[in-house]
Amino acid sequence: MSQPARFPPEVMLLAAGLGARLRPLTDTRPKPLVEVAGKALLDRVVENAAAEGITRFVVNIHHFPEQMRAHIAQLAARSPALHFEISAEIDAPLETGGGVKQALPLLAGDPLLAMNTDAFWPAGTDAPLGRLGARYAAGGADIVLLCAQPRRASGFRRSHDFCLDPRGQVTFDSGQPVIYAGAALLRRALVEAVPERRFSLYPLFEAALERGTLAGVVLDAPWFHIGDPAALADAEALLAVPAG
Repeated sequence: MSQPARFPPEVMLLAAGLGARLRPLTDTRPKPLVEVAGKALLDRVVENAAAEGITRFVVNIHHFPEQMRAHIAQLAARSPALHFEISAEIDAPLETGGGVKQALPLLAGDPLLAMNTDAFWPAGTDAPLGRLGARYAAGGADIVLLCAQPRRASGFRRSHDFCLDPRGQVTFDSGQPVIYAGAALLRRALVEAVPERRFSLYPLFEAALERGTLAGVVLDAPWFHIGDPAALADAEALLAVPAG
């Protein structure tokens, strides 16, 4: 599948969190290796990205790092066309923004594509990452978020995060309610400019929203967020139901 101009050939997979809300599962394994309907979360997110032609993955790790290294090596062996690099956060997780910032030497792209590893859509149901790239290339946005519709979301405990107006601009209260679906395309300079080593990407989203440079595209598929054991159980029940 061809990609819009400037769409990055790589993705930063955010996989260093402790997964505290998924205990006791994460007492013995890292959250990205928790299985949903027989497949690790990390594998599901890689599958979503690879389906749109992305072949290079930079993965940050912290919790049970040796398990992560071994699993990533297995992924690479099973899929020779895909290439993986690891950004290890040794002392403590650096949060989403800090994780991307530490990995910048491994990331060639501008804009940067970052994806959480605790959220996914069923394989083959949509190809939204290309739309992220097209919206960014259209101009007027420093950050483009993938957005899920609340009625198609599983495992999300609030009504919504933002609203999305008919122009594809993220707003506080104008347009349809949406949930941040865990994939963001953002201008590299925004991450480079943050002086802190440990920080979240979310304040960058909020600042872009205030400037009017936060855009979004809607995922046209069911969306699953695996934040706690109840969300995991819900996802497994829904994924076990045959499509029809």
